[in-house]
Amino acid sequence: MFVRMNSRCAHQVHPPPGRFSSGTVANDGDVSRPAIDILGIERLHIAVMTKKPDLLQGTLDMLILNTLKRAPLHGYAIAQSIKRLSGDVLTVEEGSLYPALQRLLLRGWVKAQWKLTDTNRKARYYTLTTVGRKQLGNELSEFEEMIAAIARVLQNA
Repeated sequence: MFVRMNSRCAHQVHPPPGRFSSGTVANDGDVSRPAIDILGIERLHIAVMTKKPDLLQGTLDMLILNTLKRAPLHGYAIAQSIKRLSGDVLTVEEGSLYPALQRLLLRGWVKAQWKLTDTNRKARYYTLTTVGRKQLGNELSEFEEMIAAIARVLQNA
């Protein structure tokens, strides 16, 4: 999905029984542990598709916009900032971060400029626009409403 939680707080997801090819044996001869290296791709797809997302949809955009309200940052620094500020709980993968940044660019919520990093490498720095700052306010309000609604449901359950 967009963001995965690290091993400190996420539960390990194991494929359901019977998802491995028949007759697989782990290298140590233990037939109770199937060998992963001969798992068929169609079965892997089933296991991946059953995993629940870690964050509500749209949360990544809000996290990126909020991170950029402090200062312009390049993609890697955005991911590191989110990870650090979340206490190493949230990790933004490159495969999610850069499409999200492109989406934010197309919507006009951020702008980008090529600059040199502290280590003299070229990187694309992203800056929050005025429209993006307004959108962040809207998204934060909606998120707070969602959290309050979830809390009410959990209290009455």
